[in-house]
Amino acid sequence: MGKVVAVCGMPGSGKGEFAKIIANQDVPVRSMGDMVRAEVSLRGLEPSPNIFGEVAADLRAKHGEEVLAVRLADEVDSLLLTHPIVLIEGMRGTAEFEIFSNRWQVNFSSMAIVASKEIRFARTQSRGRSEDGDYSQFEIREKREAGWGLMDLINTADFIITNESSLDDLTYQSQSWLTGLSKK
Repeated sequence: MGKVVAVCGMPGSGKGEFAKIIANQDVPVRSMGDMVRAEVSLRGLEPSPNIFGEVAADLRAKHGEEVLAVRLADEVDSLLLTHPIVLIEGMRGTAEFEIFSNRWQVNFSSMAIVASKEIRFARTQSRGRSEDGDYSQFEIREKREAGWGLMDLINTADFIITNESSLDDLTYQSQSWLTGLSKK
């Protein structure tokens, strides 16, 4: 069986950039955030900084904290049939971690991408996503995601990349990590 790695990090830490770098190495990537964005679209809602968090919280309230992980797991299993590594971008809660670690056991690991709050906020302001807003909305999002257990996931991750420099540095760190993982 192949390996599954779930990436976590606070908003603006660089999870998406990390995922792009890894995807460019022919590793399939599935984004939990994309699942929420798809749900917003499915519900016909207008994208705004608050709506994504509200929809994610609503999904968790109605279907359990692990809803996104459960919905994603079968697709990851299918990818493992033809790929030695699959990356899940955007794990945010301990319930998701439990689903993944129980499903793939020793073939599962977690990666945290970390950066200072100031750097992360600046990144959210420059990337132009509809879920990003002003500093107060950034704070609300941080607290909501921390409430799902995100800080615990970051603090206990199997791998950590500090992303406070350039995209070139993140690329180097990411490729070095992937090379090491591939050799295990």
